[in-house]
Amino acid sequence: MGIVAGLDSSSEYTRIVVCDTDTGAVLRQGYAPHPADGEGGVGGSVGKRTEIDPQAWLMSLGEAATGGVLEGVQAIGVSAQQHGLLALDNEGSLVRPALLGNDKRAQAAAADLIDALGGRTAWAEAVGAVPSAAQPVAKLRWLAQYEPESAQRTAAVLQPHDWLVWQLLGRPARQTTDRGDASGTGYWSAATGVYRPDLVELALGRQVPLPDVLGPAEPAGTTPEGLLISAGTGETMAASFGLGVGVGDVVVSLGASGSIFAVHHGALADSTGTITSFADATGMHLPVVHTLNAVRVLRGTAELLGTDLDGLSTLALKSTPGSHGLVMLPYLEGERTPPLPHTAGTLAGLRRESMKPEHLARAAVEGMLCGLADALDILRGRGVAVQRVFLLGAAAELPAIQAAAPVLFAAQVIVPQAADYAALGAARQAAWSLGVAQGTLSPQQPPLWQSPAAQVFEPGEELPVGQAVRQQYASVREQTHPGAFGAV
Repeated sequence: MGIVAGLDSSSEYTRIVVCDTDTGAVLRQGYAPHPADGEGGVGGSVGKRTEIDPQAWLMSLGEAATGGVLEGVQAIGVSAQQHGLLALDNEGSLVRPALLGNDKRAQAAAADLIDALGGRTAWAEAVGAVPSAAQPVAKLRWLAQYEPESAQRTAAVLQPHDWLVWQLLGRPARQTTDRGDASGTGYWSAATGVYRPDLVELALGRQVPLPDVLGPAEPAGTTPEGLLISAGTGETMAASFGLGVGVGDVVVSLGASGSIFAVHHGALADSTGTITSFADATGMHLPVVHTLNAVRVLRGTAELLGTDLDGLSTLALKSTPGSHGLVMLPYLEGERTPPLPHTAGTLAGLRRESMKPEHLARAAVEGMLCGLADALDILRGRGVAVQRVFLLGAAAELPAIQAAAPVLFAAQVIVPQAADYAALGAARQAAWSLGVAQGTLSPQQPPLWQSPAAQVFEPGEELPVGQAVRQQYASVREQTHPGAFGAV
């Protein structure tokens, strides 16, 4: 038996899980929040800041590892928040605080880049994604436009997980990343597996050295103490690996907004930008579709009804499928899928008999899930197999969601027990890399760890009911926003 660790450095905290290499059983855990502002943070409250001194991540990691958490560990895998940009000078020092993925200042820069290359289709064909403010390529453009002195000093660019791996290895001459995180930069293609340095030049005004892209089981290096550090990856890719999903599986993550990603054999170029073509941490691909509205729809409705999410779920179950004709289009913050950035939500079907709290509660649940099902259909339409849907997030535990999701998604729904799947994925990657180094595992076959405990919900014989609800929803959507999906 060997022992490995996975660490997840998210936007707010560091979590460490120490696992048995053979089974994935968690032996020990560590946790620490990132330091509050004034202790390494810049630009807002914890979780809201858009810039940070990344030393805060190392401080958090050190605190999470206290009490002998890493004792006996042979290898470490690193997962971290995606889309951050760390610009380094010739000495490896930061030229400015790290720009985080939630920084929206680069929106205009992203639009400039889209035009500069010849449009959305050109970008989709080049790197599988259309630039957004989150991506490092747009942040580089912003840096060149608004902080030219910092841009001129930039001699290397890393993302958070790349920088953490580099620090753990003692800042060696070689800098690395993995194909998962590289696929989110805007200048590496998941389809071809190569960088587009011309796109870095388009953004920054010149080319700079880029980190080597490691294979899934390839180590980033070994510390002087003999501790193996695996390639690491971004949080989405690590969570997918930690869940153990494969072809035929889709993950629907329920945050304030929603993300739907699937394991697929190939990269999916999409000229509309609706699908972002990520690579995963195993050699496969992770096409992703985002929605702007998910749990915020439930919270907003719960507040309107003077209750909380549990109360909303209880109310919704007192109604019936179709919400007595009440339909909510959940576009409260505009929407990305379909592309309706300036629209608002809609409540249709108001009649005297439908104006009851339970019907509004159910309309919110069904509206949110139908919006996510629309996004799921985008992937289905591109040949992505959908046999099981993994539902993540606290709202996945609501009985009303568990009752409605299988019939609206037309698939088996699995709600795994709560766990830090990104940290578990990082640990599994470390076990894989260690096994390859020891000659006990193949570079093509990761360790087969135990599946997480989960609740399973089947659509059963109620699929026609789900189809009717979705048809009712689609009718209102088309009346309100004709052709909204025409270009998707």
